[in-house]
Amino acid sequence: MQTKYHGEIELDKISIITFDEGIPGFPNHKSFVLLPIEQDIAFSVLQSTDEPGIAFIIVNPFDFKPDYEVDIPDHVVAALEIERPDQVEIFTILTVHSPFENTTANLQAPVVVNIIKRKAKQLIINDSSYTPKHSIFKPKHLPVQEGK
Repeated sequence: MQTKYHGEIELDKISIITFDEGIPGFPNHKSFVLLPIEQDIAFSVLQSTDEPGIAFIIVNPFDFKPDYEVDIPDHVVAALEIERPDQVEIFTILTVHSPFENTTANLQAPVVVNIIKRKAKQLIINDSSYTPKHSIFKPKHLPVQEGK
């Protein structure tokens, strides 16, 4: 399979994650695979198996926002066949900026994955306390200059 960031890879069909409804904005792309960017780095790629150019950089939101909360509606729990909390992984899609320190995460639209059944859905959260452009890096504070 050809990928956006990893070139050509061999794909194990067991690793495919299915989005029955696609991803918002990409409704016809339902088959994806998670690929690590590098070993020991928190970021991964959610790569379409249908189109090499469709790939999203994702991260576990709890890595940079430990108090993040996602209420998964009952109909999504049923659709993803979630039986236990340990079957679920949550990711957020990043908007990568240059420099990378300006990269943001979409906390209003987490990706919920049943890692056992290999089913996923991107939720849209209507909670105004979350933003689609949440900074994933703490801002650097400028040193305080004396006398100012």
